Amino acid sequence: MAKLRLTKGELKRQRDSLKQFQHYLPTLQLKKQQIQIEVQRVRAKLSEQLNKINSTKQKIEEWAGLLTEQPVDFRNWVKPKQIRVKTINIASVDIPVFDGVVFGEIEYDLFFTPLWVDVAVERIKNLIALIEEEQVTKTQERLLREELRITTQRVNLLEKVKIPESIENIRQIRIYLGDQQTNAVGRCKLAKNKIAQAVAEGVMA
Repeated sequence: MAKLRLTKGELKRQRDSLKQFQHYLPTLQLKKQQIQIEVQRVRAKLSEQLNKINSTKQKIEEWAGLLTEQPVDFRNWVKPKQIRVKTINIASVDIPVFDGVVFGEIEYDLFFTPLWVDVAVERIKNLIALIEEEQVTKTQERLLREELRITTQRVNLLEKVKIPESIENIRQIRIYLGDQQTNAVGRCKLAKNKIAQAVAEGVMA
Protein backbone atom coordinates (compact mmCIF):
# COMPACT_ATOMS: atom_id res chain seq x y z
CA MET A 1 0.00 0.00 0.00
CA ALA A 2 1.41 3.42 -1.00
CA LYS A 3 2.43 5.72 1.83
CA LEU A 4 -0.07 8.50 2.47
CA ARG A 5 1.23 11.91 1.40
CA LEU A 6 0.50 14.49 4.10
CA THR A 7 -0.03 17.47 1.79
CA LYS A 8 -2.83 19.90 0.94
CA GLY A 9 -3.00 18.43 -2.56
CA GLU A 10 -3.52 14.93 -1.16
CA LEU A 11 -6.12 16.29 1.24
CA LYS A 12 -8.11 17.64 -1.71
CA ARG A 13 -7.75 14.35 -3.59
CA GLN A 14 -8.97 12.34 -0.59
CA ARG A 15 -11.94 14.69 -0.10
CA ASP A 16 -12.88 14.38 -3.78
CA SER A 17 -12.64 10.59 -3.58
CA LEU A 18 -14.81 10.50 -0.47
CA LYS A 19 -17.41 12.66 -2.17
CA GLN A 20 -17.50 10.31 -5.18
CA PHE A 21 -17.77 7.21 -2.97
CA GLN A 22 -20.61 8.70 -0.93
CA HIS A 23 -22.40 9.76 -4.11
CA TYR A 24 -22.06 6.34 -5.78
CA LEU A 25 -22.92 4.21 -2.72
CA PRO A 26 -26.72 4.93 -2.63
CA THR A 27 -26.98 4.03 -6.33
CA LEU A 28 -25.27 0.70 -5.70
CA GLN A 29 -27.41 0.02 -2.63
CA LEU A 30 -30.58 0.68 -4.65
CA LYS A 31 -29.37 -1.63 -7.43
CA LYS A 32 -28.64 -4.33 -4.85
CA GLN A 33 -32.18 -4.06 -3.45
CA GLN A 34 -33.72 -4.20 -6.93
CA ILE A 35 -31.75 -7.31 -7.85
CA GLN A 36 -32.64 -9.00 -4.54
CA ILE A 37 -36.32 -8.41 -5.28
CA GLU A 38 -35.90 -9.82 -8.80
CA VAL A 39 -34.07 -12.90 -7.52
CA GLN A 40 -36.95 -13.60 -5.11
CA ARG A 41 -39.48 -13.11 -7.92
CA VAL A 42 -37.60 -15.45 -10.27
CA ARG A 43 -37.25 -18.13 -7.58
CA ALA A 44 -41.01 -17.98 -6.92
CA LYS A 45 -41.59 -18.27 -10.66
CA LEU A 46 -39.30 -21.31 -10.86
CA SER A 47 -41.26 -23.01 -8.09
CA GLU A 48 -44.51 -22.32 -9.93
CA GLN A 49 -43.09 -23.63 -13.21
CA LEU A 50 -41.86 -26.81 -11.55
CA ASN A 51 -45.36 -27.45 -10.16
CA LYS A 52 -46.84 -26.99 -13.64
CA ILE A 53 -44.29 -29.37 -15.15
CA ASN A 54 -45.01 -32.07 -12.56
CA SER A 55 -48.77 -31.61 -13.01
CA THR A 56 -48.48 -31.90 -16.79
CA LYS A 57 -46.29 -35.01 -16.48
CA GLN A 58 -48.92 -36.66 -14.28
CA LYS A 59 -51.63 -35.93 -16.85
CA ILE A 60 -49.49 -37.43 -19.59
CA GLU A 61 -48.80 -40.55 -17.52
CA GLU A 62 -52.57 -41.15 -17.23
CA TRP A 63 -52.78 -42.17 -20.89
CA ALA A 64 -49.14 -43.18 -21.43
CA GLY A 65 -50.26 -46.83 -21.45
CA LEU A 66 -51.97 -46.21 -24.80
CA LEU A 67 -48.52 -45.91 -26.36
CA THR A 68 -47.84 -49.57 -25.68
CA GLU A 69 -51.27 -50.68 -26.90
CA GLN A 70 -51.15 -48.66 -30.13
CA PRO A 71 -47.53 -47.64 -30.77
CA VAL A 72 -47.29 -44.30 -32.57
CA ASP A 73 -44.00 -42.60 -33.33
CA PHE A 74 -44.78 -38.90 -33.06
CA ARG A 75 -41.34 -37.68 -31.98
CA ASN A 76 -40.99 -35.50 -35.08
CA TRP A 77 -44.40 -33.93 -34.38
CA VAL A 78 -43.27 -32.61 -30.97
CA LYS A 79 -39.71 -31.68 -31.90
CA PRO A 80 -39.17 -27.91 -31.46
CA LYS A 81 -38.07 -26.01 -34.55
CA GLN A 82 -37.24 -22.85 -32.62
CA ILE A 83 -37.03 -21.67 -29.01
CA ARG A 84 -37.88 -17.97 -29.05
CA VAL A 85 -36.13 -15.84 -26.45
CA LYS A 86 -36.01 -12.07 -26.13
CA THR A 87 -33.88 -9.89 -23.85
CA ILE A 88 -34.93 -7.28 -21.30
CA ASN A 89 -32.92 -5.09 -18.95
CA ILE A 90 -33.56 -5.29 -15.21
CA ALA A 91 -31.44 -3.20 -12.81
CA SER A 92 -28.80 -2.80 -15.56
CA VAL A 93 -28.71 -6.57 -16.17
CA ASP A 94 -29.64 -8.03 -19.58
CA ILE A 95 -31.63 -11.20 -18.96
CA PRO A 96 -33.37 -13.60 -21.38
CA VAL A 97 -37.16 -13.93 -21.37
CA PHE A 98 -38.99 -16.95 -22.78
CA ASP A 99 -41.12 -16.01 -25.81
CA GLY A 100 -42.49 -19.36 -26.92
CA VAL A 101 -41.66 -22.55 -28.81
CA VAL A 102 -42.24 -23.04 -32.52
CA PHE A 103 -43.18 -26.57 -33.61
CA GLY A 104 -43.42 -27.94 -37.13
CA GLU A 105 -46.67 -28.70 -38.91
CA ILE A 106 -48.21 -32.10 -38.14
CA GLU A 107 -49.08 -34.28 -41.08
CA TYR A 108 -50.61 -37.72 -40.57
CA ASP A 109 -53.39 -39.91 -41.92
CA LEU A 110 -56.58 -39.33 -39.93
CA PHE A 111 -57.91 -42.80 -40.82
CA PHE A 112 -54.90 -44.73 -39.55
CA THR A 113 -53.98 -42.60 -36.52
CA PRO A 114 -55.65 -43.15 -33.12
CA LEU A 115 -57.99 -40.36 -31.96
CA TRP A 116 -56.02 -39.75 -28.77
CA VAL A 117 -52.90 -38.71 -30.71
CA ASP A 118 -54.06 -35.08 -31.08
CA VAL A 119 -54.47 -34.71 -27.33
CA ALA A 120 -51.19 -36.48 -26.65
CA VAL A 121 -49.26 -34.29 -29.05
CA GLU A 122 -50.70 -31.07 -27.57
CA ARG A 123 -49.95 -32.13 -24.01
CA ILE A 124 -46.39 -33.12 -24.87
CA LYS A 125 -45.89 -29.84 -26.72
CA ASN A 126 -47.15 -28.03 -23.64
CA LEU A 127 -44.74 -29.99 -21.45
CA ILE A 128 -41.81 -29.19 -23.74
CA ALA A 129 -42.72 -25.51 -23.71
CA LEU A 130 -42.89 -25.53 -19.90
CA ILE A 131 -39.48 -27.22 -19.65
CA GLU A 132 -37.90 -24.75 -22.10
CA GLU A 133 -39.40 -21.83 -20.18
CA GLU A 134 -38.01 -23.23 -16.93
CA GLN A 135 -34.54 -23.43 -18.47
CA VAL A 136 -34.70 -19.77 -19.49
CA THR A 137 -35.90 -18.81 -16.00
CA LYS A 138 -32.96 -20.73 -14.49
CA THR A 139 -30.65 -18.65 -16.70
CA GLN A 140 -32.37 -15.50 -15.40
CA GLU A 141 -31.72 -16.58 -11.82
CA ARG A 142 -28.07 -17.42 -12.53
CA LEU A 143 -27.38 -14.06 -14.19
CA LEU A 144 -29.18 -12.11 -11.47
CA ARG A 145 -27.40 -14.00 -8.68
CA GLU A 146 -24.03 -13.29 -10.31
CA GLU A 147 -24.85 -9.59 -10.66
CA LEU A 148 -26.06 -9.54 -7.05
CA ARG A 149 -22.76 -11.05 -5.93
CA ILE A 150 -20.74 -8.43 -7.81
CA THR A 151 -22.94 -5.55 -6.63
CA THR A 152 -22.77 -6.74 -3.02
CA GLN A 153 -18.98 -6.86 -3.24
CA ARG A 154 -18.92 -3.28 -4.53
CA VAL A 155 -21.27 -2.07 -1.80
CA ASN A 156 -19.11 -3.74 0.86
CA LEU A 157 -15.94 -2.32 -0.68
CA LEU A 158 -17.29 1.22 -0.44
CA GLU A 159 -18.98 0.84 2.95
CA LYS A 160 -16.27 -1.13 4.75
CA VAL A 161 -13.06 -0.14 2.97
CA LYS A 162 -13.00 2.89 0.69
CA ILE A 163 -15.16 5.33 2.66
CA PRO A 164 -13.64 4.55 6.10
CA GLU A 165 -10.16 4.63 4.53
CA SER A 166 -10.75 8.06 2.98
CA ILE A 167 -12.19 9.44 6.24
CA GLU A 168 -9.16 8.17 8.15
CA ASN A 169 -6.71 9.57 5.57
CA ILE A 170 -8.42 12.96 5.71
CA ARG A 171 -8.21 12.89 9.53
CA GLN A 172 -4.49 12.09 9.48
CA ILE A 173 -3.68 14.76 6.90
CA ARG A 174 -5.69 17.41 8.75
CA ILE A 175 -3.94 16.56 12.03
CA TYR A 176 -0.55 16.75 10.36
CA LEU A 177 -1.29 20.01 8.55
CA GLY A 178 -2.77 21.44 11.76
CA ASP A 179 0.39 20.53 13.69
CA GLN A 180 2.53 22.04 10.94
CA GLN A 181 0.53 25.27 11.09
CA THR A 182 0.76 25.37 14.89
CA ASN A 183 4.52 24.82 14.72
CA ALA A 184 4.86 27.51 12.07
CA VAL A 185 2.95 30.00 14.24
CA GLY A 186 5.13 29.04 17.20
CA ARG A 187 8.33 29.55 15.21
CA CYS A 188 7.02 32.87 13.94
CA LYS A 189 6.31 34.08 17.49
CA LEU A 190 9.71 32.87 18.65
CA ALA A 191 11.42 34.75 15.82
CA LYS A 192 9.47 37.94 16.61
CA ASN A 193 10.42 37.65 20.26
CA LYS A 194 14.09 37.26 19.37
CA ILE A 195 13.93 40.27 17.06
CA ALA A 196 12.17 42.33 19.71
CA GLN A 197 14.70 41.27 22.28
CA ALA A 198 17.62 42.15 19.98
CA VAL A 199 16.12 45.56 19.26
CA ALA A 200 15.58 46.22 22.94
CA GLU A 201 19.15 45.19 23.76
CA GLY A 202 20.45 47.49 20.98
CA VAL A 203 18.51 50.46 22.26
CA MET A 204 19.71 49.89 25.79
CA ALA A 205 23.35 49.54 24.76
